[in-house]
Amino acid sequence: MTRPQRIVVGLSGGVDSSVTAWLLKQQGHEVIGVFMQNWEDDNDDEYCSIKQDALDAMAVADIIGIDMEVVNFASEYKDRVFRYFLEEYAAGRTPNPDVLCNAEIKFKAFLDYAISLGAERIATGHYARRVDSARGAELCKGDDPGKDQSYFLYRLQPHQLQAALFPLGELHKPQVRDIASQIGLPNAGKKDSTGICFIGERPFRQFLQRYLPTEPGEMVTPEGKVVGQHQGLMYYTLGQRQGLGIGGPGEPWFVAGKARDANRLVVVQGHNHPLLHSRALCAGQLSWTLGQPPAPGRYAAKNRYRMQDAPCVLSYDAAGQAVLTFDSPQWAITPGQSAVLYDGNVCLGGGVIIGAPEGEA
Repeated sequence: MTRPQRIVVGLSGGVDSSVTAWLLKQQGHEVIGVFMQNWEDDNDDEYCSIKQDALDAMAVADIIGIDMEVVNFASEYKDRVFRYFLEEYAAGRTPNPDVLCNAEIKFKAFLDYAISLGAERIATGHYARRVDSARGAELCKGDDPGKDQSYFLYRLQPHQLQAALFPLGELHKPQVRDIASQIGLPNAGKKDSTGICFIGERPFRQFLQRYLPTEPGEMVTPEGKVVGQHQGLMYYTLGQRQGLGIGGPGEPWFVAGKARDANRLVVVQGHNHPLLHSRALCAGQLSWTLGQPPAPGRYAAKNRYRMQDAPCVLSYDAAGQAVLTFDSPQWAITPGQSAVLYDGNVCLGGGVIIGAPEGEA
């Protein structure tokens, strides 16, 4: 990309998107910043930093010397992301709303708005790379292995990738903070966001109780022995250790399953309990970054963000869902989370974990 272009950058108020905008401005592009307001219900309380983030974004835009707009996508967010979030928790699954936010808001609603401003491209502060090849625009891992965010972008479609730029893809986080410090950005040392604004740092149970009724029930062992009481299946995720409140001798307790019909939470002792390990998973709601499903064969996959790529074999069942069979057992594969497939550094896409393939425990 040699000629100057009009590029709209999603400015979040954080250091990553700020440096993204500065880098593009330095390359000679016409840069416009857009701050996305995606939540309104309680954005004035102590847990949501949206007002401060907007002020930080405005300060950055002023220092860099670019125009900035604040655009409200709260209605789209509630319809396309938050509704799904609640439905999944109500069904006892553990969703990843960041994945859906990227596909539906940052690279759909935001992209549409940027095009209305005459933008040729959009850019975000994600640590990922877009590489143009004979197959089209490929989504690749960011060079910083500790910050790579391709996992959260796996639902992007070819036209979305074609319009996207990820200027931080070849940088490491310390380099980004150094650039921010050198050019005098006020958010150079700002703490990274650790959650979604509508939850923030507030107690998770407290937040969900506003929207979903609680149904306490029994915590039981796989043999059916009652060992405690849970506060509602939606508050727990597979592999969870903290907050179970089960005393007694022996190894720590972990969540190993949910019996929804009986409203029972299945718990086991020991990180290495067999019920916490699985050799295969089935995933639906498939989305492929190159626009078509990859051929069955050997790849690698992540079934949660903070994990190493795990070698696996991809196949498809009779319903067209993806089946991933891993070389070694994987710990706490969680329905509702995303299984993301990789061919080396190329993120091929993935789907939402349903559970074990049919016929397997």
